[in-house]
Amino acid sequence: MSHPAPPDTAPVPAEPRRSPLHDRHVALGAAFTDFGGWQMPVRYASDLAEHHAVREAAGLFDISHMAEFLVTGEPSGAFLDYALSGDHSGMRVGKAKYSLVLTEDGGIVDDVIVYRTAEDRYLVIANAGNRDAVAEALALRAARAPVAASFLAEPRSDGGVTSFAVIPGVSGTALIEDVTDQFALVAVQGPLAQEIVTATPGIGEVAPVLTELGYYAWAAGSFDGEPLFIARTGYTGEDGFELLVPHRAAGALWDALLAAGTPLGLVPAGLAARDTLRLEAGMPLYGHELSLETAPAQAGLARSVADGKPDFVGKRAPQASDADSRVLVGLVSEGRRAGRAGYTVVAPSVDGAPVVGEITSGALSPTLGHPIALAFVDPTVSAPGTELAIDVRGTLIPASVTTLPFYRRTT
Repeated sequence: MSHPAPPDTAPVPAEPRRSPLHDRHVALGAAFTDFGGWQMPVRYASDLAEHHAVREAAGLFDISHMAEFLVTGEPSGAFLDYALSGDHSGMRVGKAKYSLVLTEDGGIVDDVIVYRTAEDRYLVIANAGNRDAVAEALALRAARAPVAASFLAEPRSDGGVTSFAVIPGVSGTALIEDVTDQFALVAVQGPLAQEIVTATPGIGEVAPVLTELGYYAWAAGSFDGEPLFIARTGYTGEDGFELLVPHRAAGALWDALLAAGTPLGLVPAGLAARDTLRLEAGMPLYGHELSLETAPAQAGLARSVADGKPDFVGKRAPQASDADSRVLVGLVSEGRRAGRAGYTVVAPSVDGAPVVGEITSGALSPTLGHPIALAFVDPTVSAPGTELAIDVRGTLIPASVTTLPFYRRTT
């Protein structure tokens, strides 16, 4: 006797999200990958060509998968002081700061950039894959903060909900709003980035402003009558700008930047080049160097934690001793075989070549021409110049600890 098959109870995977620039990437011949639930270009033609273009001229990146949150209201700075690791109430309008969303135990929920856009207004940009985690953290912290705060709850275009906790708003509260679905974000990175942005038709008269704009700062502009937020930040180790515009203006801005920049060597660049660029610059990537199990000091981010604040989430986290905590270092080696995430690091000079660490990111550096890697290693072998080895599929490849970053621009 046959029986009907049991119903399929496996969850239906969510459709990957697409950038408002997706059709342009297709037209440019991009290959795509899933990144944080988004279909994003991993390359257009050549990883190496795109990497070298950023180092020598400029690359154009679509980073619309990043998550954006607005925090507004008189106590918004005080709320962010409590919710994040940095001192944000003390920021000047027009400046930006790298910060961390910590757990009570001191682990890292995400790393974010916070821009102060007015006395009572901040923009927080988080990683795509951590959008929901950051939304949940901000919502719960709104409920517990020493200042009145509320999280705006609205359905999202991907079927989710921006809020996990809602507090009735009253006069004088800080309002946290997920605005990811309203904006597109593109980045122009490279030594000619400023020249390209200022030469782009349709962008308001920003040339004098950008000349004076410092690193980790932002300026307001316009593009074809639409508001344009221009930040001098980036993730490549080069000079560059990140431009935030409403969705409806994204395609026209992308086209205009390409038209202005192509004669100067600008190329569209994908996530593969972005990864090797950030690795050369020694910049951490969530899920590799940063995680819920990683403390800021282990990843070299102690400076991003304002311990002098009276209270913030993570302030009371137990501090592991140096002997218990592996620390992040850079490793360089010769030849062409690069260590990859998950490969073990050993101390070959010690009997038995004990395991003393693990690679978190690694590649053959396109700029430097030799293998580089980031790794968490025992503090006893973390000093620059220490000779170690990477177990590359059973072969021990000599490597030495070096100071970060691996690459630093000269201008």
